[in-house]
Amino acid sequence: MRHPQPPQPPSPERSAELRRRFAEEARSERPDLATLCLLVGAEADGTLDEAGLDAAQVELDRLAGQLPFRPGTPRAWAVALRDLLGERYGFHGVAADYQRLESSLLHEVLRRRRGLPILLSVVWLEVARRAGAPVYGVALPGHFVVGFGAESEPVPGSPTGSLSGSLEERVLVDPFDGGRLLTGQDAEVLVAGATGAGLRPSMLEPAAPLDVVSRVLNNIRAWAARRPEQSAVGLWAVDLALLLPAHAARLRYERARLLVQRGEFSAGAGELEAYAEVVAAVDQAFAEEVRGEARAARAMLN
Repeated sequence: MRHPQPPQPPSPERSAELRRRFAEEARSERPDLATLCLLVGAEADGTLDEAGLDAAQVELDRLAGQLPFRPGTPRAWAVALRDLLGERYGFHGVAADYQRLESSLLHEVLRRRRGLPILLSVVWLEVARRAGAPVYGVALPGHFVVGFGAESEPVPGSPTGSLSGSLEERVLVDPFDGGRLLTGQDAEVLVAGATGAGLRPSMLEPAAPLDVVSRVLNNIRAWAARRPEQSAVGLWAVDLALLLPAHAARLRYERARLLVQRGEFSAGAGELEAYAEVVAAVDQAFAEEVRGEARAARAMLN
């Protein structure tokens, strides 16, 4: 079965402007999740211009305007979002969505009403937030979901810290499954399926916007890593991740290896050598391995 070709990237000039705006937003006092996700989309898709960015924000506003006015309890909010987004508009995910880069791009998820769990969750979060809901993201291992209710007040005696108790409880929903409300056992099954381990209360902590964006970029990098011909996608996803205020130092190593993979041997070797100098302070043996990779890359120039 042929999979559709991923979107084509923007011009270098447009990319530079998008990255400047992404870095500025990521370092702002209150980073805007929708804006950051849309800038990721514009870096992936050269057809997403300023009008398209604005149209995506307007669509989120339009959807929020169709929710009932402050329905009440966390459960009532969750049901209202499920009825609107999951049932009326058909936002959901299927296994095939994991094979498409578009499933990680917010503007495409809004258009197709399909996507990965985390991008569908971004739609739920942004629509609910605009309507005034007590909403937050929950980064369960392997499956992102959405929570409604007080973020810092688990229901006493609830093993998941959220899903059984009073009407003011916290409620979890799964946007990938059309906004299905999750029981404590449902959440435990999701975690067990991803990790083989049990659900811990720390897994239910709200995910900060920058953590959500980092996870989106991780997904894009993983998609590209399985497709060597898409190394350009992996490279820009690494570059955006490096613009986040907090990022793993090992991203520098990943970037250097991508450069080598793409035939940019001199640049890749230089970045490998620089990374080796940094890592040598904590792991001399690994630093030597990296220097060996740099030498091998330089040898490809001959």
